[in-house]
Amino acid sequence: MKKIFLCLVLLFSISLSWAQRSQIIAYIDMEYILENVPEYLEAQNTLDAKVVKWQQRLDKQARFIEVLKTDLANEKAILTKDLIEEKEEEISLKHDELRRLESLYFGPKGDMFTLRKQLVKPIQDQVYNAIQNISARKKYDFVFDKSSELVMLYSNKKYDISDLVLASIDRTRLVGKKNTEKKEKNTPKELSTKQKQVLAKKEIVAAKKLSDREAKKKAIADKRKELLKKRNEKRELLKEKRAALNKKKQEARNKQKTQDNNN
Repeated sequence: MKKIFLCLVLLFSISLSWAQRSQIIAYIDMEYILENVPEYLEAQNTLDAKVVKWQQRLDKQARFIEVLKTDLANEKAILTKDLIEEKEEEISLKHDELRRLESLYFGPKGDMFTLRKQLVKPIQDQVYNAIQNISARKKYDFVFDKSSELVMLYSNKKYDISDLVLASIDRTRLVGKKNTEKKEKNTPKELSTKQKQVLAKKEIVAAKKLSDREAKKKAIADKRKELLKKRNEKRELLKEKRAALNKKKQEARNKQKTQDNNN
């Protein structure tokens, strides 16, 4: 029981000291940060160009529908009921197609949403990561966004860490650029046509030199082999001559011995 009481007292003391600790608060201006990130501006320009292109297609379709409506209104008096219904059906189908395109381009899961996610989200994530790193390092309890729906009636500039976030992003970009340059430096560059031709000529010359060297070695080896063959042939011939001479001498000795025995 005594241990439980001591634990409760300890927990109460820690909670009290935490509540009494002054909280550190900072804020950022997300619009200001993004406007000063070159990658965000490029992504936004790409997205805006796509939006203009999509809107032009929609406007063209809408104008075409208006033309169909005008033609029908002008010709309605001279058209049969079946033709009128056919043209009204065509206009209705064009309206459906226009709504489908609007949803495809600007719907909740349309092309604009997908493209924005692809282009802008990585940059926003980069900003959020910088904010989290700074907050962890400076021990901020809260970081508010001045440009959001949060109403800030007053904000002291000394608590604005927007420039600090931008500096962190710039450092990250600089490190990434250096790593890319280092990688490109270590990666063999594509040779130009002229360089390839020079390299090919050098390879041909080197190959010819190697071929000549090998041919010369082979010629020397063949010559040495031929000389060795001739030398062996001379030795065999000399050996045969010596054997014939020894045989002749032996025959002469035998003949002389026979004659001596007969006498």
